[in-house]
Amino acid sequence: MHTPVLFISYETFRLHAYVLNKRPIGLLICDEGHRLKNLESQTYVALNALECKRRVLLSGTPIQNDLLEYFSLVNFVNPGLLGTSAEFRKEFENPILKSRDADCTMKTKEDGEQKLTDLLKIVNQCMIRRTNDILSKYLPPKIEMVISIPLLTTQKEMYLDFVSRKCNENEALEESGPSSLQSITALKKICNHPALVWPLTEQREFGFLRKHFPSGFSPRKFDPLLSSKMILLDAILAVTKATSDDKFVLVSNYTQTLDVCQDLCRLRGYGFCRLDGSMAIKKRAKLVAQFNDKDSTDFVFMLSSKAGGCGLNLIGANRLIMFDPDLNPANDDQAMARVWRDGQKKRCFIYRMVAAGTIEEKMLQRQLHKKALSGVVVDEYSSEDSRRFSVSELRELFAFKESKSVIHDSLNCKRCVNGIEMKKPEKGSDPTDLGCWNHTEKPGQCPDIVLRRCWDHNKALVSFLFHAQSHEAVQK
Repeated sequence: MHTPVLFISYETFRLHAYVLNKRPIGLLICDEGHRLKNLESQTYVALNALECKRRVLLSGTPIQNDLLEYFSLVNFVNPGLLGTSAEFRKEFENPILKSRDADCTMKTKEDGEQKLTDLLKIVNQCMIRRTNDILSKYLPPKIEMVISIPLLTTQKEMYLDFVSRKCNENEALEESGPSSLQSITALKKICNHPALVWPLTEQREFGFLRKHFPSGFSPRKFDPLLSSKMILLDAILAVTKATSDDKFVLVSNYTQTLDVCQDLCRLRGYGFCRLDGSMAIKKRAKLVAQFNDKDSTDFVFMLSSKAGGCGLNLIGANRLIMFDPDLNPANDDQAMARVWRDGQKKRCFIYRMVAAGTIEEKMLQRQLHKKALSGVVVDEYSSEDSRRFSVSELRELFAFKESKSVIHDSLNCKRCVNGIEMKKPEKGSDPTDLGCWNHTEKPGQCPDIVLRRCWDHNKALVSFLFHAQSHEAVQK
């Protein structure tokens, strides 16, 4: 007698694939199907070797970085439908990507759109798409905000000095080389809190950074006033604590950043808990249940985006802060979904902090570029509105620009006059396109009373704000 249904993780399947490959399988269902985005990964090869013609992939993010990932998923469920990977790249990927460049010619644009139409006609034979719009009637509204935060003078001086001294050394290297990645990490840490790069100053080549720290600086003594992001975070937490019973999830890509946020909570006497990669999986469920308990004294749940991006239900909080962006938009999207999910009863607020004029805005631009590609291919949004950035703009990772919002500068926004939004976004426009969001330079137009109070109290905290609401509240 055989077992008709087998539930198994990707990792365990890979270890026992040699046994499971011995007989035909009637139906294969792969949850989190984007795990199969790489044709050459061991997991993909092992699953693809199964003798199974009926295959189903479930994924909310079939395109995370590029169209070849999309090809991998389609090819897994329908081998040969789009030809080989080389044929797909030549026939579809290259012309579509060229047409996405804001600087492309009209002929290139038309050719790319025709190839996109052809691709959709083929793929729609085997794909059913459902977005989280269907959850609107079951969930309270969600307000998402992208907040441009100017660097403090000392932060800016350190940032510019680092760019001029170190990043120019990488010009002859590949962008993904180790020196470039080290520079990217260091610049992001300067944006988060300069104390995070203090350990680098012990190395001879980074000793120049030491002069930018105030006299008497000690890494053992936390100072929130050295970082503009930390000052805003401090203000948001304080106003929320004083005016409501709302709680926060605080997400960062770096455990070191969580360390300084933890120092802030200790300094202000806030209860907190923390989940990162060092925590055993068995303890995670207990920690989540403790935080979601209405009698819990924890005010902030600190979360490493890599460790807790998927699966966690943190509905005990209704406010979430993304302290820094990731190059992969799916990582941020997964992390931001921790509070706006089944069981949530309160209006949700998502704060995405971005240091104005820095590498973080460039990273967010890249996210938007990837999301726009996913939007036109997977969700079939209008390609006209989402063609916002040129390839040359996206390559300038290390350039610093004095601006209230580099992203808004790049959008060529037709709804603003002299920096004031005169026309509201059209209904039904691409929700992933910041150009279709409301935006403002004025605190009075901020939809969140907490952020508005912080901004009103200190105008230098925020230089620009994008905001969008998921849907209107349903009257019961």
